[in-house]
Amino acid sequence: MPTHILVVGGGIGGLSAALALSRGGHRADVFEQAPAFAEIGAGIQMGPNVTRRLALLGLAQGLEAIAARPDALVVQSAGSGAELARLPLGDAMRERYGAPYLCVHRADLHALLLEAVRARGRGTLVTDARIAQVETSDDLVCISSSGARAWEGEALIGADGLWSLARQRLDVPSAAEPPRATGHTAWRAMAEQAALPQVLRRGRIDVWLGPQLHAVAYPVRGGAWLNVVVIAESAPAGDARDWDQASSLAALQKATGRSGRALQALLEAMPGWRAWTLSDRPPLASAAEMAHERVALVGDAAHPMVPYLAQGAGMAIEDSVALAEALGQGSAADVPAAFARYAEARWQRNALVQAKARRNGQIFHAAGAVRIGRDLAMRALGARLLDQPWLYGG
Repeated sequence: MPTHILVVGGGIGGLSAALALSRGGHRADVFEQAPAFAEIGAGIQMGPNVTRRLALLGLAQGLEAIAARPDALVVQSAGSGAELARLPLGDAMRERYGAPYLCVHRADLHALLLEAVRARGRGTLVTDARIAQVETSDDLVCISSSGARAWEGEALIGADGLWSLARQRLDVPSAAEPPRATGHTAWRAMAEQAALPQVLRRGRIDVWLGPQLHAVAYPVRGGAWLNVVVIAESAPAGDARDWDQASSLAALQKATGRSGRALQALLEAMPGWRAWTLSDRPPLASAAEMAHERVALVGDAAHPMVPYLAQGAGMAIEDSVALAEALGQGSAADVPAAFARYAEARWQRNALVQAKARRNGQIFHAAGAVRIGRDLAMRALGARLLDQPWLYGG
């Protein structure tokens, strides 16, 4: 008999989990706290480890229709603009890892997943469901919303992000601990490439490294749009989740004041900057931080990470495919053992990605002698330093 699974969170992780589980014959009901299933944000880089798994979910053709395929990753100095290293992407990535390196808009990927979940015809999509309580027993899970609604199933997937309520059902001391504020701020903006001066348009991924900051620009939406993100060690006062354009740009220029004119010109040309403060958790220490009995977590609910390896969404998608593989076509009675296998298979890889993302932040934002050593290493090793076989081939 198929298992009835409740998925809390209707973002990329929750929809990926629902799709993967439905392809295994299970019923997956998805609960989203917003009035509609939608996604905000900007671009996502997806290495071959991610696009390979999306292909397993039957999304390869749809993904090609919405994605941009950058031809290279180029790292430069934020001050001088001098090139430090270059990694060929495009055909080189597909030949090496059997899948492409793609860039998408978060909303486009979310819409692709949502369409696929609806097309499967299994489970229900529930909106306006802000889950306030989670209860479990030997055989069942029950969730209830702040609007006095309740639902019952045989398993629970927590895909409810950084402040996960489902996480509190884990049997670990850290389950109720809040995330860690990093002191870093991410500014994001997008623009149609046709509206930008020719010199600012891009078909590749450009990265600029500077003291206490870095910036990334890459195409999305088939190359028609340019996504730019700047992350600086400059935590703003108050809540920076939805600044207006004027104050965001002013704060961004203050944080990047020591960068060169070429990068500043790109920042000034981008409209509609928005800023977010960044938080994470320590790297996972055990499988118990990903699952307990009939509750399993995917993505940021289990292992939020800083974006210095561009793998936050990717790890949520990897989790989803691995979770469905662990459960297979098993029945409700198989759930605790399947979830335990899933967590055991995933926690060390996720912990490694979390740790390397933190380490990358230190390297990207280095100053002084460390920065000089970093630049010399990049110039000497180039693509060998930028490529990540352990990640892309995993």
